[in-house]
Amino acid sequence: MSHSVITLYDINSTITQPWAPNIWRIRFILNYKRLPHRTVWVELNEVEQTLRMIGAPPVGQKPDGRAVYTLPVIVDTLRSKSNPVVLSNVCTIAEYLEATYPARPICPEGSRAVQALFVHYIQEIFIKPLLPILIPLTHQRLPERTQAHLRRGGPVATPPPAAMGSYQHEQAWVAVKEQFNFLASILDKNNSDGNGVVAMGRDVSYADFALCSVLIWIERVSPHDCWARIREWNGGRWRRLHNRCREYMDVY
Repeated sequence: MSHSVITLYDINSTITQPWAPNIWRIRFILNYKRLPHRTVWVELNEVEQTLRMIGAPPVGQKPDGRAVYTLPVIVDTLRSKSNPVVLSNVCTIAEYLEATYPARPICPEGSRAVQALFVHYIQEIFIKPLLPILIPLTHQRLPERTQAHLRRGGPVATPPPAAMGSYQHEQAWVAVKEQFNFLASILDKNNSDGNGVVAMGRDVSYADFALCSVLIWIERVSPHDCWARIREWNGGRWRRLHNRCREYMDVY
């Protein structure tokens, strides 16, 4: 593309629409701030090679000392085509976009600490009971060559996730429901926007994008099972939040 844009690197899969929640958090911000951007799709087994090639910084280190490369990554040429900014790590990218492009802020004034705490809860606590349910479903939707790469022990080495027994599966759903109920009880303290559909009570913010990114993962990976079950919980709150954020779901 001849004009300057922000390039967002995302995971290729057999699903027609993107699903990865951390990457969706960044896509939400780009859409909300109306920043021109495009998506480059990368096979999971080619992530490290691609990110090394574009000069993206690693996000950590393995026990053997090898660098860890993960998505999302952005390349920002909006401010300078000759000296692009290349960033990794979802939190680093979000902070950069908010600081560099302050119009239409995702964190209302005075709310950064509360927003950071909410997002930390979503990614470290809220999402954990969902992982044994969603990771096997997600694995099935990766291209076969990517699944084979993981079976051989690729950079994100994991064997194919084992299917849970029926009792384990139901116990996992009990834990998921507890987290959704707890979060609903907190959001119920807001009354100015449909009984607290959004975290700040009235306008969407970064907290909502972090939460809705998880809802999109559920919807895209298991629309007729997991999403059909969850979307009407707590009086349809999660369906309404998904709908509230829909205008920022464009994929370019």
